[in-house]
Amino acid sequence: MERARVIHGTTTVGLKTKEAVILAADKRASQGYFVAHKKVKKIVKIDDHIALTTAGLVADAQMLASHLSIMARKHKLEYGVPISVRSLASYLALILNANKYFPYEVQLLLGGYDDEPRLFAFTWFGDFFEENYTVTGSGSPVAAGVLEEGYSESLTTDEAVKLAVAAVRSAIKRDVFTGEAIDVAIISKEGVRMLSFPKE
Repeated sequence: MERARVIHGTTTVGLKTKEAVILAADKRASQGYFVAHKKVKKIVKIDDHIALTTAGLVADAQMLASHLSIMARKHKLEYGVPISVRSLASYLALILNANKYFPYEVQLLLGGYDDEPRLFAFTWFGDFFEENYTVTGSGSPVAAGVLEEGYSESLTTDEAVKLAVAAVRSAIKRDVFTGEAIDVAIISKEGVRMLSFPKE
């Protein structure tokens, strides 16, 4: 018997300024066309200076986030300094690549601050790219248009937060799998700060 196809959707957004990385995500969990949950946290704090957005299968995303948290703690204990964002991105890419024949069904953005803000996007098979702005999830076509229209490297952190929220809000209006409210992480040299915004 063929396994039923389960559709997973969401919208996550990442953008970089000179001072910070901004991550944003909606809070709706869908199972097919059923709204399974309305208060899901899709931004996971990995370390004091790194966070991850998750889209796709929840179990896969949670397991990968746990692996990254363990690696970050292990690095700090062994070397006495926080892991760099690129090193953690490389580690995540290795995990994804090692499972390319049975890939994790996830779309991930990793953002953090070490010597400067850094934002990485990943493919299922472990390729990763450093970006100024990027999106994932079923609402990404709509959100991407908002970012392309409004993004500039000269944005302030407050302006970047407003743009990220506007991008997710646009997806909420057009994508049935994106909804409820919006979580935002601001990652700067001061650490990770979490905010929440209504859908309108």
